[in-house]
Amino acid sequence: MRSLAFALPLLLFLVAVFLYPIGALLMRSIQSDDVAAAFPRVSAGLAGWSGATLPPSPVFAALAADLAAAQQNGTLVSAARRLNNYEPGFRSLILKTARRLPDPAAGPVEQAFVDIDHHWGETETWRFIQRASARITPDYLLSAIDLRAGPKGLSELPPDQRIYQAAFARTFLISGSVTLICLLLGYPVAYLLATLPQRQSHRLMIFVIVPFWTSLLVRTTAWYVLLQPNGIVNALLAQAGLTSGPLALMFNRTGVLVGMTHVLLPFMILANYAVMRGISPTYQRAAVSLGAHPAVAFLRVYVPQTLPGIGTGTFLVFVLAIGYYITPDLLGGGGDEMISQLIAFQMDRQLNWGLAGALSVYLVLLTLAVYFVFNHFVGVDRLRLG
Repeated sequence: MRSLAFALPLLLFLVAVFLYPIGALLMRSIQSDDVAAAFPRVSAGLAGWSGATLPPSPVFAALAADLAAAQQNGTLVSAARRLNNYEPGFRSLILKTARRLPDPAAGPVEQAFVDIDHHWGETETWRFIQRASARITPDYLLSAIDLRAGPKGLSELPPDQRIYQAAFARTFLISGSVTLICLLLGYPVAYLLATLPQRQSHRLMIFVIVPFWTSLLVRTTAWYVLLQPNGIVNALLAQAGLTSGPLALMFNRTGVLVGMTHVLLPFMILANYAVMRGISPTYQRAAVSLGAHPAVAFLRVYVPQTLPGIGTGTFLVFVLAIGYYITPDLLGGGGDEMISQLIAFQMDRQLNWGLAGALSVYLVLLTLAVYFVFNHFVGVDRLRLG
């Protein structure tokens, strides 16, 4: 009980600053209160509407009253933005109608709405409002994988509007590429550090740990300086006569892979080094003494013993890579957007927290899938860096 009391402040801190914010964002993926809060009368009037014909006259009058009230209480823009997620142009329709609002006291307002814009005479417009009035909706989760619900069930968005499936595939490809590059570069370095005498190994280990002493933004900015057309890398290549002009090393996939590999490589090295330093060299020597070629002994005796380190490094690098934002944003181009960048875009620019939450849900699910695969083949209990 006393140990629990000591750990309680830490648990409360984790809940307050980690679990609760994440949970609140994920809940946004199924919540939709904007339209219902801005248009309460219309939402109630459309609750039992069949959708076969235009709504009755009281619903039109309720819309006029709700638009007037929403203008005064400041909820009109958020509701218009939410409706625009269903159908591009809905925001303009709502704002235009609010500016030319008919007077409900003057009598039936159906024709007045149609005179403002012919879309008010179409049942599809009212179906959109009816769907958006639901406080719990799957629409964000569907939009996050380029799907939408319609009268005939689920369907894919038009080709020019499908961006998220490709973004998830691109995120997976970039993260996998960075993980593979880190493994190919980090494994030999870890092997060298593990087989050198301890004093030399510790000295060289400083070069692996030094990147942790600088911030991610500083390291990424350094590559920004190195890889630009007039940067050091292009200058050295030109002086060596290897290129006739500056290479495009920035604002493309090359810059993203270089920057992310530099940042994540130490995790791969440390994970493999932690396992390799516990492997006795006598096994490999015994295989060679029995007639095995050194390369065969290395591949068939030594490498299988390092699989926990390979699995740990792969898991760490991949999980960290799929959530990267700063490095792809600074060094990548338009075709290198990862899913974390789209989440930030929806939150900061579009103010569409629901879609940002839905994208986050799928990103969390992807991370959990990687975790379970790692736990199945390697085991979380073998995860270590030292």
